[in-house]
Amino acid sequence: MTRLQAGARIGILGGGQLGRMLSLAAAKLGFDVSVYCPEENAPAARISAETVCADYRASTALRQWARSCDVITYEFENVPVDAVEDLIEAGHCVRPGAKALHVSQDRLIEKTYLQESCAIPTAAFKAIESAEEIAAAVAEFDGQGILKTRREGYDGKGQARIVSGDDYRAAHKALGLRPAILEAMIPFDSEISVIIARDKEGQTSCYDIPLNQHVNGILKRSTVPSNLGKDILDTAYTGAKRLVESLDYVGVLALEYFVLPDGSLIANEFAPRVHNSGHWTPEACATGQFEQHIRAIVGWPLGSAQRFRTVEMENLLGEEALAAPAQLQPSESLTLYGKQEAKAGRKMGHIVRWRA
Repeated sequence: MTRLQAGARIGILGGGQLGRMLSLAAAKLGFDVSVYCPEENAPAARISAETVCADYRASTALRQWARSCDVITYEFENVPVDAVEDLIEAGHCVRPGAKALHVSQDRLIEKTYLQESCAIPTAAFKAIESAEEIAAAVAEFDGQGILKTRREGYDGKGQARIVSGDDYRAAHKALGLRPAILEAMIPFDSEISVIIARDKEGQTSCYDIPLNQHVNGILKRSTVPSNLGKDILDTAYTGAKRLVESLDYVGVLALEYFVLPDGSLIANEFAPRVHNSGHWTPEACATGQFEQHIRAIVGWPLGSAQRFRTVEMENLLGEEALAAPAQLQPSESLTLYGKQEAKAGRKMGHIVRWRA
């Protein structure tokens, strides 16, 4: 695919808030967006040029939709891999492609890949199929660990802390008796993420690393700069670059780390998409993460990721969005996602606050 010009059509698989913000960034650059998702009245669908509402595995509908798109991307990591492979097989340009989806959708595959293909350390882990395997892994991990489903867990869902003596069968049953992993507990000091972009020529650009605060497994706040040491930041950047190069990735990706008391880093997971911890970038950088992703997938040069202000992003969860300030300060920016039901813990919007 050659470099696309304004007026070309970008297809987005997924209709959530990330797709909505990608659509807005694409429109700013002169592109039309067509959203494909199974949900009616999705946030991205309501601001895109076109929406096709169909199942991801409805091959005929998917291929028909794709024929109108000049390039296709996805806005969340649980798009079925076989649907993306089907599009690629039919000759469509899908960026970032299928490999990143395949690796990121299964925690066992993901952690193995990070360790073996990218030399990025992770917490110790064991594959779990039964309560007996939980018991053996807990004993190996000094009597405690985090039990997680291998697939489709997010924002603290699909996981539970396990300690020696717990009812392992009940814990596994609570996760639907699904294939899982048990991760060793990590005594970390803080959490960070690298937001990295890579273009089709292999050039990369990283944003300044945010310090992330989670509440009940859900990101609540990201602050930049992180005020961590240069050695820590350089190690984080190096790992992220190895990851996107190994995946032959095109677009924006986020790699999450735990920072240990001795300053070493343990990778948690990566997301093959724009990321919640990068929502501050449009207000604080020359090129925000959403525009950066669009630039990468259409074949444009990456924009500057230089940050020009100190910034904090706070997620609005559930009914917090209903109480969003009616009048913002000059140093605040509000983004609401257009979701029509404020469920507890659901990401409904965010506020960015800054100072020069």
